[in-house]
Amino acid sequence: MTSHPNVLILLDSKPQFIEQLHHAGANEVLLGPSTEVAGVPVDRDLLNAADCLLCELLPSNFDECTTVKWIQLTSAGYSQIFGHSLVERGIRVTNGLGNFDIPMAEWNVMMMILWHRHLLEMLDNQKKASFDRAARFQSELRGSVVGFYGYGGMARETARQLRQMGLEIWTLTRNGKTKSRPLTYCVPGTGDPEGTLPHRVFSPDQKGEFLSVLDYLIMAMPITNATAGMMGETELKMLKPSAVLLNPARAGLIDEQSLIRCMKEQWIRGAAIDVHYAYPLPPEHPLWSLPNVVLTPHISGSSLSPHFQERIFDIFSNNLKRYCAGEPLLNELTPEQIQGN
Repeated sequence: MTSHPNVLILLDSKPQFIEQLHHAGANEVLLGPSTEVAGVPVDRDLLNAADCLLCELLPSNFDECTTVKWIQLTSAGYSQIFGHSLVERGIRVTNGLGNFDIPMAEWNVMMMILWHRHLLEMLDNQKKASFDRAARFQSELRGSVVGFYGYGGMARETARQLRQMGLEIWTLTRNGKTKSRPLTYCVPGTGDPEGTLPHRVFSPDQKGEFLSVLDYLIMAMPITNATAGMMGETELKMLKPSAVLLNPARAGLIDEQSLIRCMKEQWIRGAAIDVHYAYPLPPEHPLWSLPNVVLTPHISGSSLSPHFQERIFDIFSNNLKRYCAGEPLLNELTPEQIQGN
């Protein structure tokens, strides 16, 4: 560890945030090209002048770097670091957990209300000048059962909002428990830092009991070797026909062909999807044309959010202070996570 490290920033940054890092203990703040898209190299001398790196994607020539000891990712997901032997090289990694919890939770709530009040049909009626006041347009979301597959920050903030709306909160976690998260970044007043909001918590061996009752299932897991394809035909058929699936997490959590069949054959009522199997999703992809699918272009939480920079620099500057003081870092990934396990 360096008591006052050199920091390399690989995203467009406002001057006040650079100054914030100096106050947090940076020796020098270096600015490089934005690596928000894949394949961007960074000058080798600049890369090797850094002790700490702030970026979304690693530079294409990162494996040439010999000095970086800590990477702060701007994203909550971290699959972009797999395969770089970071654990073997002694490089620590922290991610952007907590930055996107609020907008992603609001996307979840929006989609649940959209489906529950049949908003798509009402908008279609508007186009046809059809004055239809059917009972299905007057239902209440309150009392519905929503399940989170995983219970990270996005799930916790969604749970907080939905608890206020009177929903039943269920979650399925790796060990059938929830826990406090004192070393995870959380915007003050949001989320569920102590893990106390769910009414019921399930373990993986209770998957059928969990899925079969839900009105809404929200995918809330990172994509890893263990979670890729975790929702396949078997799991999708466990959901009741009136259930709605929401995926603001990662597309690969759900097997693509199983999802297409599910929606074409109407195993469930509908799906709202913000993450995709290709970027951009090609026009010929069948999900575009299915009437029981709502697609959004990965905007539930993104770097274009008005609060993105203030929150990621809040995470990074807090971690920089901790790094300089030799204290535990916020949002630090375990060696197993860094290796994709």
